[in-house]
Amino acid sequence: MASDDAPSAYDFSFPAIDAGEIRLSEYNDKVVLLVNTASMCGFTPQYTGLQKLWEDYRDEGLVVLGVPSADFGGQEYSEDADILDFCEVNFDVDFPLTSKTTVKGPDAHPFYKWAEQELGAENAPQWNFHKYLIGRDGKLIQSFDSRTKPEDEEIVSAIRASL
Repeated sequence: MASDDAPSAYDFSFPAIDAGEIRLSEYNDKVVLLVNTASMCGFTPQYTGLQKLWEDYRDEGLVVLGVPSADFGGQEYSEDADILDFCEVNFDVDFPLTSKTTVKGPDAHPFYKWAEQELGAENAPQWNFHKYLIGRDGKLIQSFDSRTKPEDEEIVSAIRASL
């Protein structure tokens, strides 16, 4: 049983793709779908579904947060400006994006190390577009693998239940 001072997603922050910092604590009392993304992956069309979730549920308290990564197949641009341009031009993405981030291995961002500890190695990203659903309390609710599309009922119903 976790105590009130146990780590939560609110303990982590990421550099923002367009400067500054994204502190997950800013999303206190919101539901966050955090997704490691990549611009040149077979799953890249999932940006369309992520943007739709953001548009459909942000007024109810959902935040979609994209975490670009080149950890799987090197399928991400090297420069943040190119990533941002790609997302905006090709998918009209306007949900928050972090700078390119390492999500696996010994150099993984601390959030990803924590998430793996919390949910187990089998729920760590195995490829691009792995999704974590974070509750209003900053605790991890569920993990969805890359094959689970943002519009799949499994994700949509989990988001609705969390809102």
